[in-house]
Amino acid sequence: MILSDDLTVLANALRRDRRRDPLKGRREYSQAARELADHCERMVADGNAKIAVPVLRKAVDRMTSALMYMDDSSGIVGTDLHHMMGLYARACTAAPPGPVSLARWLVALSFDGPGWPEIRLADFVPALGAEGLAELSTEVDKRAAVAEPGSWGQQFATRDLQEQLAEVSGDVDLHVAVLARNLNSARQYQRIVAALRDAGRPAEAIDWARRGLADHGGGSHADRLRDMLVDLQIDAGDVEAAVAVRRADFERRPTANAHRALLLTARRCAADAGLADWAIAVLRARVARQPTYADDLVMVLLAEDRPDEAWEAGLDHADMLSERGLIDLLELRRTSHPQDVLEPYQKMIGTRILVAADKRRYRFAIGLLRNLRDAYFAVGDAAGFAMYIDHLRAEHRRRTTFIADLDAAAL
Repeated sequence: MILSDDLTVLANALRRDRRRDPLKGRREYSQAARELADHCERMVADGNAKIAVPVLRKAVDRMTSALMYMDDSSGIVGTDLHHMMGLYARACTAAPPGPVSLARWLVALSFDGPGWPEIRLADFVPALGAEGLAELSTEVDKRAAVAEPGSWGQQFATRDLQEQLAEVSGDVDLHVAVLARNLNSARQYQRIVAALRDAGRPAEAIDWARRGLADHGGGSHADRLRDMLVDLQIDAGDVEAAVAVRRADFERRPTANAHRALLLTARRCAADAGLADWAIAVLRARVARQPTYADDLVMVLLAEDRPDEAWEAGLDHADMLSERGLIDLLELRRTSHPQDVLEPYQKMIGTRILVAADKRRYRFAIGLLRNLRDAYFAVGDAAGFAMYIDHLRAEHRRRTTFIADLDAAAL
């Protein structure tokens, strides 16, 4: 069994000289952290958590400091620190340190630290107990009272710990009230909705979700909040309201993703009759005003199994399609109507060859040429493809790298 002194040696390896090159030693540092964590994890499992607790706190402190002077753009050491913090919480649960000391350490880490590691108060509740939680609450209030008005870090620490204290209190109304002090994002509304939903109060959760979407209707967090609202409405049996939420969202921003969500909800609610035609009409009207939605129109038409309409829409708005969207459309059309894609492929190849900012432009063009060759062969015009290749060679004879790539491709 590893001894306490051996653990101390491992923890000492986590010191980091701030003068050291921030780009060097990251992998070795991560290996040292993982070795220490593995030893401590075994000690906790073997009933020796009391020995591991002080070592793990020291490791967390040293890794927190080290990350201030280390390039961890890959996130390797940050992940190690997150694991170490979780392991420390487990060790504290098995062998609680002084609750007051633990509470003060958590507050200091949050208020005085660099912003990491993340503190998950729920993991420390068994070790803190009532005494530790009371001390933590008192310390947070003290810090909040003297926090500098312009200090974002102190404001965040105050809000974060107050919200977590309310959450672990078990008082749902208190938790909601504390969360509601800072309704600056759909994410905050998500947390309120989740708390009420999990407490078996769906009507209130639905009300908060609606309010959140009214205040913050855009972005990925709003999408998740909208999903939560729809799920709650379906669970409550209000399928019409659930579909109406999706329809309103699609009218606001008729994207392929919003269309997918609309169809999934409609199918869950057995209410998809007529929605396809309605959605396509909405999207066509939007493209007429904002051609940037052309990609979405093509994707929706394809999703509705209307490939000919998708092709026509793609041709009408070819200049507005994304490159990926155009390629996908050409690939699909090539299998059924190879004659139709000859000219569009040639235009795209000519454009790509001239994109000087893209170092891979020639390889990309060669890939398109292979698709174009298959289309020529499908219509029985191998000679036409050979003539086109000769034309390319003549037009771009001074682009020696392209000619070399073309030779290597043996098209």
